[in-house]
Amino acid sequence: MKRIIPVIATLTIASVIGWSQHGGDKGGKPQGGKPQVGGGHIPAHGPAPAKPSRGTPKPAPAPHAFADKTGHPEAPHVHTNDKWVGHDSGKNDPRYHVDRPFEHGRFTGGFGKGHVFRLAGGNRERFTFGSFAFSVFPADYDYCNDWLWDSDQITIYEDPDHDGLYLAYNVRLGTYIHVTFLG
Repeated sequence: MKRIIPVIATLTIASVIGWSQHGGDKGGKPQGGKPQVGGGHIPAHGPAPAKPSRGTPKPAPAPHAFADKTGHPEAPHVHTNDKWVGHDSGKNDPRYHVDRPFEHGRFTGGFGKGHVFRLAGGNRERFTFGSFAFSVFPADYDYCNDWLWDSDQITIYEDPDHDGLYLAYNVRLGTYIHVTFLG
């Protein structure tokens, strides 16, 4: 019995120390261990239209200024509470101007959470799933370097601000890019 009491006391002290050092949100993962970005989360809806600015137009965000918390990606992304980060520059953002919107028609394969597609190959210039083909819009080339073009799951959302563009959301990473429909 004399040996059990010190062992129990040591284990109790170690448990209390470990629990007190656990802390809360350390950036990308909250206390429960679930990621705040990606990890299979699919947003229930696309982003809301950007609010028009009064007076001076809002400048385009600086490149690589999207990591709003430690552990979040340096790319446009969606939090697991469906907050879209990086989609706020509005209709007049020159980086997302399309000369001939919907030149190849409109995507009709379904939008959002109920429509998940597996990439079937390609690259940023042309990728496919099912019988559909898309291209990453040049302004977003740097934001899809870690996409797996032959296996990632994506969902497509309509872009409320940029005519002729859609948003392709990567379920694994929680990031999204602007894309054009090729047919």
